[in-house]
Amino acid sequence: MRNGTSYLQNFFPGYRRLSRLPKQFLAINPFAGDCMPSRVRLLAPGSDRPTQPFPHRWNYEDPVRILETYFWKADEEQGPGRHNRYLDVPGFAPVLVTRDPGMIRAIATATGDREGQFDRDTLPSVGIARATGTDTLLYANGAEWKKQRKIAACPFGKTTLFQPEQFCEFADTFRETVRGRIDVLRQHLTASGKKTVDIQLEPEVKVVMLEMLTNNFFGADILYEELREKYVPALERVIDHIVKDTVKNRLGIPWRKFPSVSDRIVRAKADDATFEELTQRILVPRGEKKALWKQFKSDAPDAKLISNLKVFLAGALEATTSYATWAISHLARHPDAQEKVFEEVKDIDVYTPEILAGAKYLRAVLDETLRLTPSLYFLPRRATADTWVTSADGRKMFIPWGTHLLLDVWHANRHDDHWGVQVSGYPANEFEPDRWRILAESGRATKDTLHFGFGHGPRVCPGKHLGELEVGLTVGALVKTFRFQSESPANLARAGVSTKPADGTRVCMSLRSP
Repeated sequence: MRNGTSYLQNFFPGYRRLSRLPKQFLAINPFAGDCMPSRVRLLAPGSDRPTQPFPHRWNYEDPVRILETYFWKADEEQGPGRHNRYLDVPGFAPVLVTRDPGMIRAIATATGDREGQFDRDTLPSVGIARATGTDTLLYANGAEWKKQRKIAACPFGKTTLFQPEQFCEFADTFRETVRGRIDVLRQHLTASGKKTVDIQLEPEVKVVMLEMLTNNFFGADILYEELREKYVPALERVIDHIVKDTVKNRLGIPWRKFPSVSDRIVRAKADDATFEELTQRILVPRGEKKALWKQFKSDAPDAKLISNLKVFLAGALEATTSYATWAISHLARHPDAQEKVFEEVKDIDVYTPEILAGAKYLRAVLDETLRLTPSLYFLPRRATADTWVTSADGRKMFIPWGTHLLLDVWHANRHDDHWGVQVSGYPANEFEPDRWRILAESGRATKDTLHFGFGHGPRVCPGKHLGELEVGLTVGALVKTFRFQSESPANLARAGVSTKPADGTRVCMSLRSP
């Protein structure tokens, strides 16, 4: 019987979908084990749940709310269904959403190129692939992903970035970039003749992050004014289009192939051309072996690097901007924490890996930022085979072939079961850097306090160490020069490719005394 089933699966691609239709119509749970998820209904007329449990053109701009729908009234439940929910619609593959850190860790760890492991689910990334190409580290799976990871590993790895000579070169140029932008803010404040200035910092941070990527990391020579006036706005519109394209473009046709029959399409094509131009400009230093290109070992032609460079530029800009603006936004609402960071960094002039590691409170602020407000608010995975997953504490879940998995980092990190008073000394939904001291003193192992801020497992973000360096330097330098506060205690989020403060990181800034 097993051989006959395997034969049908191999030669009739739709067999598995057809074979599970009876169970889907009977609403039989397709999962198994002692960590069984609870079912979420596709439609719930008359209920007060946030929205439908799938993205469509009227709710795709609020993906966090879609994830919340899966856990509507989940806290009334005891058992594994409290943190594990699934949607199973006849004719479609099941969707599993988990906010269980143990399951998130187990699934992320079992993601790779070996047979039976989970793939990165490409469904949420189709808009990115249409904008950048499919031959990228982000979109690829299996052998192609392994090849792409090997190419990216050397320049982004900690052993490369933190080599003394390499690190000093980057640190010097990073510091110069950040110092220049902070001087502009200082001059703006001085010229205003006022003691304080109300400003939206996200646009400023975004340009600084792109400048560090293009000029410091890749060795390009692009004027700040060009980045601010030309490239950042174009990239913002490209990223916004990617989000819309993922949900709305049901035909799957890249928009650059559409005829230019509207202003919107003309604008989109112009932005695409600007994105291409920026990518070509960071390729120029490759021939001169400048900056990162000194560490780049691949002999692949430039044309083969374009897609990955586009993904890196857009992805790194989104992630680092999110990370830095959230840290600033939290500190603007917690003046005591801001002053503790100041006391720690006020005498730091040169950032080295050792000094960064020694700035323990700044490190706690950054970890708390990634826990409470991660840029990567969910990690998409897909089951390539019928798979049993076992968490570190021994709980097991059977996940059927084809299942789409959303590892809901955002809500896992905000639930009191995982991060509340009994676990960390503070409520889970509050920004409290001191919880990391309590966790360390309690002796909890690092693996038990994962915030998944850069993902986890083999597909962890390759730019993790670069991002930590950029954000640590930017936030430290800003706190060293300015005091800043928010007029609003609420710190709401907006989400697209990444999450960011909904108010654009609006703060009231004043210069610290010399």
